[in-house]
Amino acid sequence: MKSSSLYGSGLGLRRDLMPQLTEHLPNDIDFMEVAPENWINIGGSMGKQFKWFTDQKPFVFHGLSLSIGSPSPVDIELVKNIKQLMKQCNVDVYTEHLTYCSDDGHLYDLMPIPFTQEAIKYVSDRIKLVQDILERPIAMENASYYAAPQQEMSELEFLTAVLEEADCQLLLDVNNIYVNSINHGYDAKQFLHALPGERIIYGHIAGHYDEADDLKVDTHGANVKEDVWELLDAAYARFGVFPTLLERDFNFPPLDELLQEVAKIKTIQSRYIESNSTVAG
Repeated sequence: MKSSSLYGSGLGLRRDLMPQLTEHLPNDIDFMEVAPENWINIGGSMGKQFKWFTDQKPFVFHGLSLSIGSPSPVDIELVKNIKQLMKQCNVDVYTEHLTYCSDDGHLYDLMPIPFTQEAIKYVSDRIKLVQDILERPIAMENASYYAAPQQEMSELEFLTAVLEEADCQLLLDVNNIYVNSINHGYDAKQFLHALPGERIIYGHIAGHYDEADDLKVDTHGANVKEDVWELLDAAYARFGVFPTLLERDFNFPPLDELLQEVAKIKTIQSRYIESNSTVAG
């Protein structure tokens, strides 16, 4: 039986990978992640197979459609369905993007929230509502963005203010810090060091596309770049080891290649775990 606590390195569970992973679930995968919207009210053989996975490994739910910055009301029915699914699957952690993706309908993209005092209050109140329904804290992910409309403050100031005002946790996406630092001209390590490490629940790492020297696109469709691995290393040096999940959303390599990157997360983590053990000894 799995533990409900997160640790180590993780991988997103895709339906096409389920047959391979059912035959052999590698030890390097310590936890897994899915979008809960894709599993609400899924029964039959697929529902049973999903339940098998949630019985084997700790899972996190990483939502796609909460649209926390939307001008439309929070989708209360969605939140209640997610709460029920968390209970069914013994999932403790629900995360979402600090973005919006809907108004009267879904945009199927993650749009940037204006970095304003008004938006801090608006978004924080909506996060509190979701947390009240779920009866637990949620975690917001620092998002990649390519424009900053109505920017009254920096990304860092906006992010940390929302985390404080809503009293929520942080899903630390290391690749998004790197991509944004290039696209918007800030120092990635300075940004990283200023984050409230006590709010980190787990992390993401992913590949991106090099459109130009000064334009990186967060695609989750390529291997993780060396600069991003180095930033992950810096994050562990700053905050200690936190659970970290490899994201890959398209242009999928063979499973063995994905597992090599999962194993690399664990290798970097082990250096800090071993170092801490040596100091303690």
